[in-house]
Amino acid sequence: MTEDQSADLQQQVVFNSDGLVPVIAQQHDTGEVLMLAWMNAEALRRTFDTGRATYWSRSRGEYWRKGDTSGHTQHVVAVRIDCDGDALLLQVDQVGPACHNGLRSCFDTLTVPITSIPSTTETPDE
Repeated sequence: MTEDQSADLQQQVVFNSDGLVPVIAQQHDTGEVLMLAWMNAEALRRTFDTGRATYWSRSRGEYWRKGDTSGHTQHVVAVRIDCDGDALLLQVDQVGPACHNGLRSCFDTLTVPITSIPSTTETPDE
């Protein structure tokens, strides 16, 4: 991503009233969803500047660059913005587990299968 492209994307991001935007980290080559975190404008700038995912910790009130303490880094391959501008997708190359509890993904803890599938023959309300 060029400097112009990153500046354009940063201009399009819609931050919430706390100045934050939710970010999903996804393994770039498998599509695996790794984690959800938050960024403010400075964290996004740092991510672009370093190529490493930098987030804002709401609980600690500080920046954290993924992997600085654990060694489980996220090297950013691409950044995508959703259609409303209020969520980001970081496509990353994850080294080691993404989750703070040692799992590959923060979404590896519980899966609840949905057994009933809605009929596809129903027509939407007009």
